[in-house]
Amino acid sequence: MRNRKKISCLLLFVCSLLFSCSENALYFQYQVIQDTAWEKSKVYYFTFFVEDTTTAYTVLLDIRNNNRYPYQNLWLFSNEEPPIGPLVRDTIECLLADEFGKWYGHGISLYESTFPIRENYRFPCPGQYTFSFRQGMRDSLIVGIQEIGLRILPFKEIPKTEK
Repeated sequence: MRNRKKISCLLLFVCSLLFSCSENALYFQYQVIQDTAWEKSKVYYFTFFVEDTTTAYTVLLDIRNNNRYPYQNLWLFSNEEPPIGPLVRDTIECLLADEFGKWYGHGISLYESTFPIRENYRFPCPGQYTFSFRQGMRDSLIVGIQEIGLRILPFKEIPKTEK
């Protein structure tokens, strides 16, 4: 009887963690980097549909790297293709480690880091949007990046702390 009660409590705890961590995301997807080796020519695409243009969003880029990644930062070339209008290009620097090699992301042997691309952003028109990312490092092949993800969440203003 005690084991059943312990198992039930553990199951309830795990379920509450899963549901409490769920965010009301407009879009959330990861893509696996084949063999954790990202070729310069390989582009990763994230396509989603926006209906509500009155809601402000935060667009987040998630990077999962392992200990084999040899650099402190990761440069990415980003494109945002709206349903109407010109392509928006950007270059993003993702700082993954400090100058001593300590990873900023959370995890053990696999580190996850999040980088805001847009904050308090309203998509200009409804329709299908595509974000694409290509690595912009000097090497034609980089190792150690395992996954790249894109999250689009309703914007929540972060309260400023008093000094």
